[in-house]
Order: sequence, then structure tokens, then C-alpha cells
Amino acid sequence: MPTDRKLIFILNKFNIKRSIMNKQTGKVVPFMKKISVFLLFAALSVCTVTIAGNKPDSKFGGVQVGTITYSYRSMPDQSLSAILGYIVQSGISSVELMGGPVEEYAGIPQSKDAEVLKKWRTSVSMDKFRGIRKMFDAKGVKIHILKLGNPDWSDGEIDYAFNVCKILGAKGITMEISEEAAKRMEPFAEKHKLYVIFHNHGQPGKPGFSFDKVLAYGPMLMLNLDAGHYFGATGLNPCDLIERLHNRIFSIHIKDKTGPNASDPNKNQEFGKGQTPVNEIFQLVQKNKWPIYCDIELEYEIPAGSDAVKEVTKCVNYCRQALLPVK
Repeated sequence: MPTDRKLIFILNKFNIKRSIMNKQTGKVVPFMKKISVFLLFAALSVCTVTIAGNKPDSKFGGVQVGTITYSYRSMPDQSLSAILGYIVQSGISSVELMGGPVEEYAGIPQSKDAEVLKKWRTSVSMDKFRGIRKMFDAKGVKIHILKLGNPDWSDGEIDYAFNVCKILGAKGITMEISEEAAKRMEPFAEKHKLYVIFHNHGQPGKPGFSFDKVLAYGPMLMLNLDAGHYFGATGLNPCDLIERLHNRIFSIHIKDKTGPNASDPNKNQEFGKGQTPVNEIFQLVQKNKWPIYCDIELEYEIPAGSDAVKEVTKCVNYCRQALLPVK
């Protein structure tokens, strides 16, 4: 939709006057001529969800921006329906979904007994999970990764994790990176034709660590590259790694941190206030049109008077401006 038609839509939607009276001349002046480019951009940004028919759209300039729902961990209501509400309020249309709320919604026993949990996971009906898929679809939110599963689980439990993943429409499950996990999980990924997507913390800063060794276990193993942790641990530009391994990177966790040599090293910062080359990462993915999900992970300290939903929304706006800069 052309910009002027979008603006007219917004003005009509919110019953805003489309013309104003010039007090000096007494003439009616079209309101659009009085709106600056900056205000127009702001209006369009604020109303993105409304224009999309009350469904969020966080794909900017061809790059799918999302979030890991861990970002909302500080919110008071941790039920799955509440988390879905937080996602929509933030204007996000695709997520990495934490498995805990998913299993709670499906009725997992509140027990620490591994055998009790194993029995439930290997016998539970998939109907509840189908309901979750419908609930998210109705709000216009896709689930691209499910954070569920553990290499220490039994074979039956790992099969369960992949079955839930498939029903939710996700393309893979994610877990912490290690060669041991890669060796254990690769046959299951091949069996289910879904990815195992490995996430890093500070491992890249440790001697002997290698992404390539992990990926060598099979083509269904991918990376959930945490660019912030990578930079914070190594001081290296994540773009060099992304350039080299882009075809094995399924998603990138976007966060801003200081580097290891900063006066306050490896510290989470608000977007744009740290040293991680966040904008450069976006531009690299966008320029090359790589199908890599870029997921916000809110880890910096939430300012007084704010909350996780407001901060994730700020991060979304930062990402939008990085990918759709005002000219």
C-alpha cells in the first residue's frame, strides 16, 4: 500500500481529522501536508499491528525478527496464554518458544521424579499440543523453534519432543551446544527430519571449542548462534562467523553486550548501548537474503517503571529501524 494511502487508512481508523483550519488565512489545509516525514514514520510504526488486521508482523526488510519467550520470564503471569499475549503486545510474529509453559499447558505432572515425567511424556495425547498450534495461529504467531528436549532423556522422551515440535509447526528443537549432545541427537534429527539447533553461551571463548566439530556430526544439526554471548566471550565480530557458517545457522540470538576487554566486560546492555555489532549483523543477513531468524533475547536489566513487554517492544522498534532506516 502506498504511503499516502496507509496514512489515510490510519486517520480513518482512529477518527483523526484529515484537514485543519489555517487560522491566519481561514483556509482548510490538507492535514497530510502538515505531517513531517518523521511523524509519518512514527505513525506507521506504531500502527503496524493494526494495519495487519490485529495480527503482528515483525518481518522487516525481508528479515524475520522474533524473540525467545525466555525474554518474558520476569512477567507475573507465566501461563502459555499470557505469554502469547505478551508476544502479540510486543508486535512479534514468530518465536522460539520455551518448552516449560508448553508442557504445563498440556498437563505435565508437577513432579521432580524423572520416571513420573518420562511416563507422562511417552504416553500423553498430542491433542493439547494441537490446541496450542491453533491458539498461536489464531493470533498470527508462528513457532519456528521449540526449546524442548535434553540429550539425557530416554529415546522415547526425545521422540516425544520431536513429535511436539512437528505438531507446533516448528522446524527444530534447541538445546545447549556440545559434541556429546550432537552425537546423541543427530540420529533423532535424521529420523524425524527436523533440526536440532544448538545454542551457545560462553563456550566459544574456551580453548579447543569448535562449532565445526559439532556440525560435523550431521547435516540436520544447526546453530542457534547467540551473537551477544559469542562477542562477549571472544571479542570477535560475529559477522565473520555468520559469513562462514551462514548455511548452518538457523537463528541468531540478538542482544547487545560489552566485549571481554571493556572496563565492565561481557555485560548485557540496552540495544545500541553496548559494543556488539547488532546493526552490522542485520545488514549482513538482509543484504545476502539469508533465511536466518533473528530473535531478540532480553537479558539486560529492566529499567525502573518498565517491564519485559515494554522492553521487548523497544527492541523490536530498534530492529525495525535497523532494517528499515528512515531516509
